[in-house]
Amino acid sequence: MSSRPRTPSLPRLFKAVVVTLIAVGASHVVLSDTLRFSLVAQASSALGAPTGYSADQAFTAALMNTALLMPFVLWAGMRLAGERSPGAMVLVGSTGWIVTVWRGIDALDDSFGAILPLRSLALVVGVTALASLVRRRPSPAPAAPSAPRTPPAPIRPENVSETTPAS
Repeated sequence: MSSRPRTPSLPRLFKAVVVTLIAVGASHVVLSDTLRFSLVAQASSALGAPTGYSADQAFTAALMNTALLMPFVLWAGMRLAGERSPGAMVLVGSTGWIVTVWRGIDALDDSFGAILPLRSLALVVGVTALASLVRRRPSPAPAAPSAPRTPPAPIRPENVSETTPAS
């Protein structure tokens, strides 16, 4: 079984930029929509109407959904683009996304339709795309088994027992 040749760096970087843009966009939509649920829950509880869930639950769901969505979209996107071993990209992208959300959550939590700072989003996309260029070295091809130098000795009749297969 022969392995596919490695993708050159520039096409892999282009694929990584596209996949990261999609992942950041999807994660941002999920984050902002679920944070909107948190604001609605806060407003409903302030007005005395039960919503069935608390603002804390909606806020936690927003953070968890976006933290789980980012690595999945990065991994699936690179695999669908035909790339192997996107582990470094997924690790760097997920960590960068969590840090970006952590630093900018106040801007999102205060109003509807807010977005994270564009400079932070551009930094996440750039660093994640560059991390896609980190790949493991290819493992050396396994050596072909060598033929025995001397043929095996035949089984002598006096060494045959009931459990030894007959030759």
